[in-house]
Amino acid sequence: MAEVLVYVDHVDGAVRKPTLELLTLARRIGEPVAVALGAGAAATAGALAEHGAVKVLTHEAAEYADYLVVPKVDALQAAYDAVSPAAVLVPSSAEGKEIAARLALRIGSGVITDAVDLEAGDEGPVATQSAFAASFTTKTRVAKGTPVITVKPNSAPVEAAPAAGSVEALDVTFSAQATGTKVTARTPRESTGRPELTEAAIVVSGGRGVNGSENFGLIESLADSLGAAVGASRAAVDAGWYPHTNQVGQTGKSVSPQLYIANGISGAIQHRAGMQTSKTIVAVNKDAEAPIFDLVDYGVVGDLFDVVPQLTEEINSRKG
Repeated sequence: MAEVLVYVDHVDGAVRKPTLELLTLARRIGEPVAVALGAGAAATAGALAEHGAVKVLTHEAAEYADYLVVPKVDALQAAYDAVSPAAVLVPSSAEGKEIAARLALRIGSGVITDAVDLEAGDEGPVATQSAFAASFTTKTRVAKGTPVITVKPNSAPVEAAPAAGSVEALDVTFSAQATGTKVTARTPRESTGRPELTEAAIVVSGGRGVNGSENFGLIESLADSLGAAVGASRAAVDAGWYPHTNQVGQTGKSVSPQLYIANGISGAIQHRAGMQTSKTIVAVNKDAEAPIFDLVDYGVVGDLFDVVPQLTEEINSRKG
């Protein structure tokens, strides 16, 4: 069976969930070979082997932290040359998409971004994508070369599938461009204790109907009861009620959780473009004609100030 390269997103050896999802998809089309780079790379082997990696290629060097994406592209190209894979899978983050695009250009291949599913095909892997604000679903394959594919978080289940996970050192020679852009400082983001918005399995969002920053505590309480991330519509962030880093929509972040709860959000196309691929959508809105109700699996016509506290209380009572 052909091998499939999987780029590992990790923090000091702790593998992030989107990478484990990639391993599930990789097993559909071949044998996963993971590529872990930077500090703690070797420590990823246990989790990667548990989820299907037959081999883990590792390389630790200061360049991965001190410079931007080019060192990582150099390493992934080295892994590509060593393995000759059937495909290369990368998490669909901003950095991941840049890595994928640069690698595809170097190896003379095509790139597919923001895939939401992957399957084997007679002429190579076939990716499923959502297009035009999720109004259409497309099936896409790369016509030339080895496909480089980025996959949205929450597109596949995390499935344990123990494999050998043998660790091998990757031989990497950095290009002259690798040190072209240096990272001069880092400022840690203040932790809320909630999951990362784009990776969360559950997202609870608030919109114009929340009617003020002081009321977003209702949204946060519901999110915390579910272990969810907090999102906001463009109207809410433009009004200064919630940080722009939490905006969901065409000009914000795209999310694809298992459950999306929209509170006081009308459902304009700008917002829908960022959350339409959610598996289950619930909306609370007092306007029965709000466009969001055309999209939802479950809708509650009511005042969020009445509905959300009751929902939060009910969830908390059942947890006890």
